[in-house]
Amino acid sequence: MSTIATIITAAAAFIITSIAGIWLIPFLRRLKFGQIINDIGPTWHKGKQGTPTMGGLMFIIGIVIATLVGYLTFSIASGDKLSALFSFQGKKMFAGLIMALAYAFIGFMDDFTKITKKRNLGLTVKQKLVVQILVAVAYLAILYLLGDKSTVLKLPPFGEVDIGLFYYPLGLIIIIGFVNAVNLTDGLDGLNSSVTFVYALAFMLVSAKLENMPNNIFATAVAAGCLGFLVWNFYPAKVFMGDTGSMFLGGCVVSLGFSVNLPATILLAGIVYLAEAFSVILQVICFKLTGKRIFKMSPIHHHFEMSGYSEVKILVLFSVVGFIGGALTILGVYNM
Repeated sequence: MSTIATIITAAAAFIITSIAGIWLIPFLRRLKFGQIINDIGPTWHKGKQGTPTMGGLMFIIGIVIATLVGYLTFSIASGDKLSALFSFQGKKMFAGLIMALAYAFIGFMDDFTKITKKRNLGLTVKQKLVVQILVAVAYLAILYLLGDKSTVLKLPPFGEVDIGLFYYPLGLIIIIGFVNAVNLTDGLDGLNSSVTFVYALAFMLVSAKLENMPNNIFATAVAAGCLGFLVWNFYPAKVFMGDTGSMFLGGCVVSLGFSVNLPATILLAGIVYLAEAFSVILQVICFKLTGKRIFKMSPIHHHFEMSGYSEVKILVLFSVVGFIGGALTILGVYNM
């Protein structure tokens, strides 16, 4: 029964997302919701000016509907329908989905501000950070109220350690850090959706091993939704996901780890996101201290681009690195 639910979820997410592009992309063009490119990225990215953005709405719709359909299918197919429908695992999964939608709304406001004011800066850093923190705190509070009060940090396959109340500020840092890291990864055609596709596949298997079907369904929807978006977003992209999409995916990324009580695994499975974020941090610190740059341009995908790599080659390279991180995560969980 779980296999049927997974297949239905995958099919629904892919079909809805890919078909949504048929009407959404022309709609975004009519609204003149085009990408604003000033001094961000290599100079040759100027050619992408005007490409429809906020296309992340395609996979947001696909992932949400597919998750609901897949979860209902699983609940109906289960012997005890009510306990399956209102399970603890299910509540945690939906809490994560709501968090992702909250971050998508922040991204939407950022995109809308950029488009209406015709500038590359949307919301200010302070504005975004304050709201992001509030969403993360609310998510952790909901998990606590649902009964997830464990402060044990699991580090598969090495074991676990109880870090007490420090678990919550650490969780806050992981959530905020990775939501923004996923956002930074959205800089090349198809890159973010490809890396997140690989990441979600890893958590499909992790969730299956831990017998967490709700999270398995959610991970399946995220993976298939990203694949459906690649139909339109692969190089040369016909649409960009915008902050609306990348912030939503950031919420999905952290939710998939927290829903199985393995937030530490996000660091390894999300090694590409981590590298993107640290490349920016290191670049800024090094330039302020020495006046020199470590990378030709940050985030690190732009460094590879400035070094002569094509966007497709970078996409493949980063996806392979993400696959290795995901594979190591799966091995660790399977050997806990």
